[in-house]
Amino acid sequence: MLIYNVTISVDDTVHDRWLSWMRDKHIPDMLATKKFSEAKMCKVLVEEEPGSTTYAIQYRTKDKETLQRYYQENAEQMRNEGNLKFRDKFVAFRTELEIVSEQFS
Repeated sequence: MLIYNVTISVDDTVHDRWLSWMRDKHIPDMLATKKFSEAKMCKVLVEEEPGSTTYAIQYRTKDKETLQRYYQENAEQMRNEGNLKFRDKFVAFRTELEIVSEQFS
């Protein structure tokens, strides 16, 4: 299992609209690609940039091949939608994480 992690710092001037769009449109659209089995959105509690709020969105996928298919088939369109809607109001960076161990109480 892998996690495709997208960390986004969004300008506070568009925060509420962006957050609604992420919850109601973007994340459901990401899951609709069938490349991810779940998504988790977390607010970063350490303030990094005044006037902005940072989130980490974690999408779980079964393997590297599935993630590569996402990059080839969906990533450009998914990224362009956010860029068009919130141009110059956010900064994003992406990381791939391999799940080594999971423990639950």
